[in-house]
Amino acid sequence: MEEKMNDQELARFNKLERYKELGVDPFGKRYEWKDKIADIRAQYGALTDEELAEKQVTVNVAGRLMAIRLMGKASFVNLRDDTDAIQGWIGLNVVGEEGYTVFKLADTGDIVGLEGTLMRSRTGELTIRVTKFTHISKCLKPLPEKYHGLTDTEERYRHRYLDMIINPESRRIAVLRSHIVSEIRRYCDALGFLEIETPILSPIAGGAAAKPFITHHNALDKDFYLRIATELNLKKAMIGGIDRVYEIGRIFRNEGIDTRHNPEFTTIELYQAYGDLRSMMEWTEGLFKDVCEKVLGQDKITWGDVEIDFSKPFHSISMAGAILEKTGIDFREDIPFEKAVELAKEHKVPLQKTWNSTGYIMQAFFDEFVEKTLIQPTFIHTYPIEVSPLTKKTEDPRFVDRFELFIGGFEFGNAYSELNNPFDQLERFEAQLAARDRGDEEANDIDNSFLDAMRYGMPPAGGIGVGIDRMCMLFCNVQNIREVILFPTMKDEK
Repeated sequence: MEEKMNDQELARFNKLERYKELGVDPFGKRYEWKDKIADIRAQYGALTDEELAEKQVTVNVAGRLMAIRLMGKASFVNLRDDTDAIQGWIGLNVVGEEGYTVFKLADTGDIVGLEGTLMRSRTGELTIRVTKFTHISKCLKPLPEKYHGLTDTEERYRHRYLDMIINPESRRIAVLRSHIVSEIRRYCDALGFLEIETPILSPIAGGAAAKPFITHHNALDKDFYLRIATELNLKKAMIGGIDRVYEIGRIFRNEGIDTRHNPEFTTIELYQAYGDLRSMMEWTEGLFKDVCEKVLGQDKITWGDVEIDFSKPFHSISMAGAILEKTGIDFREDIPFEKAVELAKEHKVPLQKTWNSTGYIMQAFFDEFVEKTLIQPTFIHTYPIEVSPLTKKTEDPRFVDRFELFIGGFEFGNAYSELNNPFDQLERFEAQLAARDRGDEEANDIDNSFLDAMRYGMPPAGGIGVGIDRMCMLFCNVQNIREVILFPTMKDEK
């Protein structure tokens, strides 16, 4: 172990015996602190040195030493807890020789406790005049330099604990994400929705078009899939009598990693019996406005270099209407597949060999020409049936009652008027199997247990899935999904 240490690590390691000689456990025990630094600053940050001296405010904080300035018989430290940072002044004549001897063993990164009274330093900085210094736990490795030591993004994500120690912004995002998820739950619960838990292991890959992870259960000697959606089990719960049901949970898809995708991610899926697409539009618009107001305290946010305005009603337009505005091509007309292929080639829209009908090409036109232009909150509705196997048809059987929410040029939610006809559902499943036979690895399996449940009667319903990671990206104003996933999937270290 010692052979692998650098000089700084070895110096810290060699202090462990000295702590023990002084009767101090280098890796600590329970510490009774009473104050958060942010609360101290909020309550006393505006007081002058004279006012602090008159009040004799005593505080007791615990946290990590981020800086140490040894100055002989008196020294300054900077201590950070999970809310803020504060300066401490430690004098030999105040803490005593024994306390100062323990303090002089301290290194940046150590976890310590400071007790004392508040004062102002000569530069006017709010400072704890330490009367008792307590060593709690030793840091055996030097922290990266604040501005130069942890700038590589891959290293930041791989060593997130260091990222959060060094970068307050990373801690802010982690805390903000937690508040966002809590507010989503509060919003749903207030509307009478019940959160349930559904299995992560599934005997079939269903509920979405995605490539699954496969695992094996030894006792049953059977392969299972990590769930690619929570949809079908939530619908079974609705069939069973839970009219308003949702789940916030992890989803797993065996796909690429980029700034918008991680193999495991978090969604909320929600279903409302006796509702439809309009019900989901109301719920979705209300959710985004609620989180913006309750968590951020505002109705406008910055996303990249644009302002997103949540104070106005969300725009709504059909997919065909949006494509018509951008290209002049009207997919509401009966365009034969061969003609659609010609249009795609003419407009340089990428094609896939597995496509065999116009609806796929309509979706491709939208992806190519429309999606990136949708900056302010916009519902795109009325999708081609080929790309929506679980959705109720509109009056035109080529299209289904579905919408996606787009903000800042990216998709944040996907909603349906849910298909509740078991005969129609079976036809859709069979069409998905045919797509798989043509080479589509993301096509759904037939879920016979779900079809059986539908035959007992499923109420008309609205349903939606919202990507919570992307939602957190939006409200935290970050452009990489790994900024809002505390421990993202990473390549192996070289």
